[in-house]
Amino acid sequence: MQLRHLVPAFLAVYGIHAAPAPVENVENSFAERDTAAASSVFIPASTLYTDILAAKGLLNLAIYQASNPSSSCNLFNTAVRREWSSLSKQERRAYIDAELCLMSKPSKDPSFAAGAKSRYDDFVAVHINQTLSIHGTANFLAWHRYFTWAFEQELRNECGYTGYQPYWNWGKYALDPLHSPLFDGSDYSMSGNGVYEPHNCTNALPTGLNCIPPGSGGGCVSTGPFKDYVVNLGPVSPTLAIPGIIDYSSPDPLAYNPRCLRRDISSWVSSNWTKDSDVYDLVSNYKDIISFQNHMQGDFPTGFYGVHTGGHFTTGGDPGGDLFASPGEPTFFLHHAQIDRTWWIWQNQDLKNRIKAFGGGTSTLDPTGSPPGKLTDPINLGSLATTIQNQDALSTTGGPFCYIYV
Repeated sequence: MQLRHLVPAFLAVYGIHAAPAPVENVENSFAERDTAAASSVFIPASTLYTDILAAKGLLNLAIYQASNPSSSCNLFNTAVRREWSSLSKQERRAYIDAELCLMSKPSKDPSFAAGAKSRYDDFVAVHINQTLSIHGTANFLAWHRYFTWAFEQELRNECGYTGYQPYWNWGKYALDPLHSPLFDGSDYSMSGNGVYEPHNCTNALPTGLNCIPPGSGGGCVSTGPFKDYVVNLGPVSPTLAIPGIIDYSSPDPLAYNPRCLRRDISSWVSSNWTKDSDVYDLVSNYKDIISFQNHMQGDFPTGFYGVHTGGHFTTGGDPGGDLFASPGEPTFFLHHAQIDRTWWIWQNQDLKNRIKAFGGGTSTLDPTGSPPGKLTDPINLGSLATTIQNQDALSTTGGPFCYIYV
């Protein structure tokens, strides 16, 4: 079969059957679509243009693998990660139940974090402990790719989950996250918003710019599967501004501090920072790894969130709005699977030059002045997974991995 005949087949994987608009009309299409009013009946926004990039990238990956047949992983035996809304209710519930299972199993490393009471907490503890060396750094993408994969393996090996890690395609829900299948509060969602509790705006960025307007939540989550979930670790750097409610000044960030899961789901954040046009711009216009990963994570001095910070503060609350303890928010791994997917799409646009692309510093506090990150630097997740090197995590079909996104 000629390559030109493969293109429609790859597009069909993403549900794309009609010819896309010409490139010069893309931005106009975004403007019309992204300013549409949110509805009380959820209507997902189109993610057509990033889906086209994903399909093109998947075709590039197939060609690359055919030319470099060194890996035992290929498109015929790879695991497939899918978007949340494409899963059946039964598939969503299976993922939810697997997360709840990890939250019910005892910690395997209580000596590392005294406050970790569950296997799920072990993931939160590792992230808290390494936060200042895995954000704004060369290893940000590789580290979180391995971290998310390790979580997927625990769901499968410890809790009998037979699926793979789903992802939260931000663009679909950016205009109306509260009514989306991710946050509608049903038994097949990741639970809904927190109950309303008066609160001030949330200072999401260290600079205090673009203080997030208070939303309709702020209190404890009271609907859906995670309404009884207890957050045990953190906060280390709380951002939800409810005076006297979240006040944790323990010198030990890994100490035991049980409390409810709080959210203040923000369409202001999602509609400003996580639209499909934002992802399209990121993948299309940032050609080198430094500019790509920096734009993805945000430019805090100018008040720019980027899709990474934007995704976290769409949920906000506690611990979702805490850079350190954010894996305690049950949607963390769906968000980071989409971070990984976005990197995967970017890599697949130019595999020859991007599959080994790596660069940046090694400290959040000094990303440009700290020693440069190296491909041979270890990714050490403690009891969560065996230690690998950054270079082992650059391809989703190499190293310990064998998965793609559709």
